[in-house]
Amino acid sequence: MALIQDWLPASQENYEKILFWWQFYPLIGSIQWINSWYGMGKTSVQSKLNIPGRIAWMTMEVPGFTTLLYIMSTLPAQHGITDLPWQNKVLAGLFVIHYTYRAVIFPIIQPSMSPIHVLVWANAILFQLSNATCIGSWLAAYGPTTQAEWKAQNWSVLQFSIGLVLFYVGLTANYFSDEELREIRRGQLRRQAKLKQQGKTVDKHYEVPQNGLFKYMLYPHYFMEWVEWFGYWVAAGVACAPARSFLINEFFAMLPRAVSGGKWYKEKFGEDKIKGKYIIIPGIY
Repeated sequence: MALIQDWLPASQENYEKILFWWQFYPLIGSIQWINSWYGMGKTSVQSKLNIPGRIAWMTMEVPGFTTLLYIMSTLPAQHGITDLPWQNKVLAGLFVIHYTYRAVIFPIIQPSMSPIHVLVWANAILFQLSNATCIGSWLAAYGPTTQAEWKAQNWSVLQFSIGLVLFYVGLTANYFSDEELREIRRGQLRRQAKLKQQGKTVDKHYEVPQNGLFKYMLYPHYFMEWVEWFGYWVAAGVACAPARSFLINEFFAMLPRAVSGGKWYKEKFGEDKIKGKYIIIPGIY
């Protein structure tokens, strides 16, 4: 049963339309180069249009993997596909693993979350729905759906294995980088509670992360997410346009934030505190 006829799940014609326009998302991400405002995280500001952090995060991230699961469970039957190759199932599973952490576990275990502006929230939902529709449709019906079709893409088990390793290295490093940031927040909350007990004024406290990959760069969690989705593209094969678009779109969405964040760290703590650290790309920037 289609939730929206020919759109969810998408017909092949509509899938190709969505994928075509999805490849222009970098134009939206690039707006951040000329507009420094970003209404979430440490750059969140008070606004009547803010949504509480945990609620906003969950509701803007969950549509991604739930949409993909819905497409995977409905679209194959519409095309007479009774069983998908194991490659399709593994790739769908990787996507769900990532977003189970990112959309559900992450906001629950965060010590605190700043409000998220409704414009950021809406843009994230658009990103998730477009991405999940493209990847889910490719995996469910419009990409290779037999072993013969996978072999025709010059696919190999070695390539898939390399992609899996890169994916899991990126996912693991991303988690531990997040955990370092969480520990800083836990320390901040303990400090605030102690000051409150003493009747002192409580201000937001920030510090430069120093452990793990933060020794070498300011945004390892961004960089390792790129590694993760590069691995996904390698596993899916270079012919997988949705995986390639996802990686490119992540790059254009996150790079301006990292550059802006690097300037924020420099202004907040001084150049000496971040000296020797790359911003986001080791050995380059």
